[in-house]
Amino acid sequence: MSKQKRVAVMDLGTNTFHLLIGEKQGETFREILRETIAVKLGEGGINKRTIMPAAFERGIAAMQNFKKLIDETGVDEIKAIATSALRNAGNGQDFIATVMQQTGIVIEVITGEQEATYIYEGIDASGVLTDDNALVVDIGGGSVEFIIANEDEVLWKQSFEIGAARLMDKFHKTDPIPVTSIKELTTFLNGKLGDLFMAAAKYRPKVLVGSSGAFESFAEVIELKKGRSFNIKQVKTYEFDIDELLGLIELLIKSNHKLRASMKGIIPVRVDMIVTASLLTIYIMQKLGIADVSMSTWSLKEGAMVKAMR
Repeated sequence: MSKQKRVAVMDLGTNTFHLLIGEKQGETFREILRETIAVKLGEGGINKRTIMPAAFERGIAAMQNFKKLIDETGVDEIKAIATSALRNAGNGQDFIATVMQQTGIVIEVITGEQEATYIYEGIDASGVLTDDNALVVDIGGGSVEFIIANEDEVLWKQSFEIGAARLMDKFHKTDPIPVTSIKELTTFLNGKLGDLFMAAAKYRPKVLVGSSGAFESFAEVIELKKGRSFNIKQVKTYEFDIDELLGLIELLIKSNHKLRASMKGIIPVRVDMIVTASLLTIYIMQKLGIADVSMSTWSLKEGAMVKAMR
């Protein structure tokens, strides 16, 4: 029997570095290993377009860790994809060169458009899309990708540099976030998202599909609150009860750090960023009049994996 192709995909985001190792299985893949490291690459410098020294060190350490896991597992192909933080940082190329020098891993920096394409591939492979038009929302730390699509095709896609870490750095300076800051954030989004509203008016998405990130936390908090055993790692898709989701979003927006940190289901790296992610989510739902929300845990790295397996 011939050995199945084995691929390692890394998604090097603004907050988190992800490693996924998979083996070809039919049209898709079987997961061998999944590792996530909260690197916080954007910490302290995201809107200054620089990776601060401590964040730089954390990023290099994470890549060395990934290299070790890849070597232990044995793969045929390595794909390392970098998004918003490395795309925009003045010292992003230094980071890429240091990783190459220390691990031999070649990092590919992709555009927001390419990012949206991978995200669509991952979301589509999860089985969450139908023949209805959906608005896929991927809230990263640095950028947010919006994709209007159905199971057959992408109708429109665009990446905006308004990720949760950027918004937090700009608007969430006191905790809980003040009403005046929420108003400023709304005005800011109104000014930034004109293209999205035009596309939504044209294609009329009926459903909002959240891609991993904050949406995983929303699902986890809701399920754990009900006393259910819920492991996000075993879930591919999830449909929200709209009242539960709106109730949680309202709670998160009014909450302080201590309350959020005590909530089961929110990983440490997301405890503060989930506030601006919540505000962005409710803003989009209200603006576009969408009350049907689901989530896919499959996103960029799974999309890149599916593509590599073809």
